[in-house]
Amino acid sequence: MNETPPPPKSSAKGRAGCFIVILLVLAGGGWLWMHRTPPQAAGPGGGRGSRGGTAAVTVAEVKQEDFEEWISLAGTVTSLQVVVVRSRVDGQLDKVRFVEGQMVQKGDLLAEIDPRPFQVTLDQAKGQLARDEALMANANKDMDRYTELLKQDSIARQQVDTQKSLVRQYEAALVSDRAAVASAELQLSYTKIVAPLTGRVGLRQVDAGNMIRSTDANGLVIITQMDPMGVVFSIPQERVATVRKRFTEGPVLMEAVDKEMNKLLGRGQLLSIDNLIDSTSGTLKLKAQVPNTDGRLFPNEFVITRLLVNTQKGATVAPATAIQRGAKGAYAYVLKDDSTVTLHNVVTGPTQGDRVLITEGLKPGDKVVTQGVDRLKEGAKVEVVTPGKPPLADATKGERPKREGKGGKGAPLP
Repeated sequence: MNETPPPPKSSAKGRAGCFIVILLVLAGGGWLWMHRTPPQAAGPGGGRGSRGGTAAVTVAEVKQEDFEEWISLAGTVTSLQVVVVRSRVDGQLDKVRFVEGQMVQKGDLLAEIDPRPFQVTLDQAKGQLARDEALMANANKDMDRYTELLKQDSIARQQVDTQKSLVRQYEAALVSDRAAVASAELQLSYTKIVAPLTGRVGLRQVDAGNMIRSTDANGLVIITQMDPMGVVFSIPQERVATVRKRFTEGPVLMEAVDKEMNKLLGRGQLLSIDNLIDSTSGTLKLKAQVPNTDGRLFPNEFVITRLLVNTQKGATVAPATAIQRGAKGAYAYVLKDDSTVTLHNVVTGPTQGDRVLITEGLKPGDKVVTQGVDRLKEGAKVEVVTPGKPPLADATKGERPKREGKGGKGAPLP
């Protein structure tokens, strides 16, 4: 039987070598494709995202305006007045005239105590007064008669002096009687318990039919003033001098916002400053007063307090997004008339929201780059675009580019 001779060894080695070379070429091509530089990834300026050496940026103008410096602090809503309503006399609670949680006005009737014992005491005092008034009237008449008889030398002077003393006794008794009547009337008036201030009543502590006393610790009900409200907060001791100076110059404005700082709850002004700094925390307590006609603020609610500590007139203000930080400090890129940018070192002050105070390095009217700063360097060519829109070179006139593929002719690009 004839056998096929095996291929020469040199031929097999050649094919294996070619196969290895092809694999190396494919692997190298794949690596180069994965690490390729996109057409828009780099330009002559070294910046990413430029097209033909031009970086797309957005700019904003530096303005001259009043700059308000606010500080945000944690605060607690507190009522300016809280009163525990107690009975001023002891007796049986006859009627309760309020509903728990309702708003009451100063002087509104809240409850009534059984008035009969107090009415009896008043009647007794009035009776004693009437009795002493009658005795006083009789004593005065006797005094007049004794005086005439003394002029006629018909009675002894001692009898007249005794009658004068008796009249003065009745006068003193009348003073005491009138005071007793007034006291009884006052005690009777206390059987009607009225609201001492305008506010919201809390939960009732005593039900009708119970005996109540002036010494009861819980009282009848608690009334809390709801409008205006107070806000208590603390400032660090480093800010005390600034706030005190501002407080002596005039009203210091404040705002109360929710803890997420998304919703304004009220605006008011600083009411008072505590008299000492807390040595444990290094802070000073302040109290502000805020109108609360809409009832947004509630006692013991946690809020964020924003306090206006300074206002600079005609300050230089720039967008906060335009200020960058580097090894040499803060800087910003300024757009020049030839569509290139130049780097300006700046000195900044406090930041409020999206604005920052500029003390050195920029002037009103300068146009600073707010987006695309990471693609810039000194003298880079830029193209100004509207925020949220692509550069003009990348803009399309309508629909996305289409291609032919498995999805059929005209299928949009993924």
